[in-house]
Amino acid sequence: MSSPTLPAELSAFLKDSSQRVESRIRDTLTESIPGANKLFEAMRYAALGPGKRLRPALVYACAQVFRGVDFDPARCDASAAALECIHAYSLVHDDLPAMDDDDLRRGRPTCHIAYNEATAILAGDALQTQAFELLLADNTEPALKLLLIAELSKASGSRGMVAGQAIDLDSVDKTLTLAQLEAMHRLKTGALIRASARMGALHGGATSDQLEALTLYAEAIGLAFQVQDDILDVTVDTAILGKTQGADALLNKPTYVSLLGLKGAKEKLQGLRGEALSALSTLPGDTLLLKQLADYIVQRGH
Repeated sequence: MSSPTLPAELSAFLKDSSQRVESRIRDTLTESIPGANKLFEAMRYAALGPGKRLRPALVYACAQVFRGVDFDPARCDASAAALECIHAYSLVHDDLPAMDDDDLRRGRPTCHIAYNEATAILAGDALQTQAFELLLADNTEPALKLLLIAELSKASGSRGMVAGQAIDLDSVDKTLTLAQLEAMHRLKTGALIRASARMGALHGGATSDQLEALTLYAEAIGLAFQVQDDILDVTVDTAILGKTQGADALLNKPTYVSLLGLKGAKEKLQGLRGEALSALSTLPGDTLLLKQLADYIVQRGH
C-alpha cells in the first residue's frame, strides 16, 4: 500500500524498531519441536510477514519520550515482540472461516489458506502464549514485569481485543449507533494500541499523569487507525490494499463510512488526529516521533 513520503527520522525509527522486533521474534521461533515443524513455520509466516509493526514502534517511541534518545531500546524488545505476537495471532484468527473468512492478508494468502485451518488455529494459539513467555523470560525488574503482563493480558482478552471481535461478529446485519461502533473499535483495534503506548510509558518511568496523557493519545490514534481502515476499504482496490477490498460491505458490517459517509468519516479522522496531538502537548520531552506516527496513521494508503 502506498503512503506519503515519511519524514527521515520517522522512516529510520520505523525501520530500526521493525528490525529489532523481527529479530527478537525470529530468535524465539527459530527452533521447533520435533513433529511440530509446520506449526512453527506457520507461526513465523504469521508473525514475520509484511506489516507496519505499529504497536512495537509505539512501545519504543513512548519509552523514548521519558528516557531520551540515550535510552537503550533493548529494554523494550520483549514487550514489543510480545505485542506483535498478540497482534499476529489476532489476525490469523480474524481471517478464519468461522470469523471473517478472508483469503488475503498483507498481500499474501492468509495463514489458513497457506497452511490449513487447524494449523492456523494452533499457530494463533501458540503466538498468544508466546507473547507471555517473552515477557516472563525477559530480564526486567519483577514489579515492572507484573505491570507489563497486566497491561497485555487485559488488552488481549475478554475485556479488550477479544471482546471487540465478539461484538464485531455479533454486529453483522445490524445497525449500530456511532457510540456503539466506537465502543467496539476501542476494544477490537484500540485496546492493543492503547496497551502498546502504556507499556512503553511504563518502560520509560512515566508518572500517573503522563501515563494518562499517553493513554488519551493512544485511544485517539487507535480509533483513527480504524476510521482510516474503513475509508481505505471503499477507496482503494485489493491489489493496493493487501486484503480483500470491500470485505466489510460484503459481510454487511457497520463501518464509519456506512454511518457517517465518506466525507464524514474523513472529518472524524481529522478530529481524532487533533485529539491525539492535544494529548501530547501536555507531555515533557521530545514527542516528535509520536506526532509523526499520528500523521502516518491518518495519511497511510494515499
